Amino acid sequence: MNTKLIAKNPTAYHNYNIENTLEAGIVLSGTEIKSIRNNKVNMKDCYANIKNGECFVYGLHISPYEQGNIFNKNPLRTRKLLLNRRELNKLIGMITQKGYSLIPISLYFKGNFVKLELGVGKGKKLYDKRQDLAKKEANMKIMKALKENNK
Repeated sequence: MNTKLIAKNPTAYHNYNIENTLEAGIVLSGTEIKSIRNNKVNMKDCYANIKNGECFVYGLHISPYEQGNIFNKNPLRTRKLLLNRRELNKLIGMITQKGYSLIPISLYFKGNFVKLELGVGKGKKLYDKRQDLAKKEANMKIMKALKENNK
């Protein structure tokens, strides 16, 4: 099935060590789907949590649809994630361990359905972030030097 990326969480891999990912459906209204098709989504401050045996995503900003009128919903409302019981139990088991969090990574179309990629990971310390930036800069310098040598 073809997939089309809608939005990515820019801070997911910067702030967390993602150890496991899984795909979840998301419950949306009709005007939210139309707004998503226009790429009016912001995932910067969103997070996921499990409450009463169900998984929810908080802070996912989907802008109101311009022609939506009274059918528009609150842009920052809590949205339910669709997971089967086995996946939910697996997530509950991982999250109850010390320091693990549920992080929404990306939102995309899979066929006609909107899917959310969830990651399970631990928060990075400041020195981990610095090491990652140093590695990234070193790799960029190496690639630039190789590019210049090939010319």
